[in-house]
Amino acid sequence: MKKGLALCMAAVLAMGCLLTGCGSSDTGAKSTTGSVAAGTEAAGTETAGTEAAGTQTTDGEKKTFTVGFDASFPPYGYQENGEYVGFDLDLAQEVCDRNGWELVKTPIDWDAKNMELNSGAIDCIWNGFTLNGREDDYTWTPAYINNTQVFAVNKNSGITKAADLAGKNVLVQADSSALAALQDEENTDIKALADSFGSLTQVPDYESALMELEAGSADAVAMDEGVALTKQAQNDNIVILDDVISQEQYSIAFKKGNDELRDQVWSTLVEMEKDGTVDKIAAKYPSINTANICISDNE
Repeated sequence: MKKGLALCMAAVLAMGCLLTGCGSSDTGAKSTTGSVAAGTEAAGTETAGTEAAGTQTTDGEKKTFTVGFDASFPPYGYQENGEYVGFDLDLAQEVCDRNGWELVKTPIDWDAKNMELNSGAIDCIWNGFTLNGREDDYTWTPAYINNTQVFAVNKNSGITKAADLAGKNVLVQADSSALAALQDEENTDIKALADSFGSLTQVPDYESALMELEAGSADAVAMDEGVALTKQAQNDNIVILDDVISQEQYSIAFKKGNDELRDQVWSTLVEMEKDGTVDKIAAKYPSINTANICISDNE
């Protein structure tokens, strides 16, 4: 009885192989995603970063485009009313809509971004990511926005200029452009300023840094101007000093060698800039200065 059942099962399996190719190496028709969720979620889906990125599902379905971002980085990427929103995420959604892709929004730990990208968990890092000083680390698009690093302080702190931060406790996000600028040995003026601080403390994200600033346990936060302006609009106790730490450019980072996907994303962004879509998206975020947007097909 068992033998007869085994023969019957073998016949069924053989028929299945004829119909499906029985695990053949065809890479064009099947998803290579490591999670069922990535192949079934709707556009704009939010995930924990476990799906394989940029995979093609079965014929007729969309290609996923997985964007890694810092969920506490307004106005570029953040959480509002339980949804992940932001200027960069809106741009990514429009890119996906125009290419027939499915956007997967994947919040990541910022100091783990390289691991996420190199493992294939995400297709790109798109979240106010500074190009300058990292040119050889990724396959980059051209810059799409200009940015400035600044200091945020409490309104009643008595701190009116960067020189007043001597002996003070300054916070900065770990692995951030502000941290890199303050530690840059070649920028002697800024390095001397940083050396004058009572302490320069790294924190995981700007949300926790600004909470400490509000509580009075920190004197200043070195941070991206766009984030500072967004937070200032929500809290009039925040003052942004006129002193500039550094100027930089934001770009979209892909894994080294992923030129094809980079080129497709960039060409779509150029189309969006030409037809006015980028400015329309930027208008939703008052802290985005459209004069700082630098998308061009002349790059």
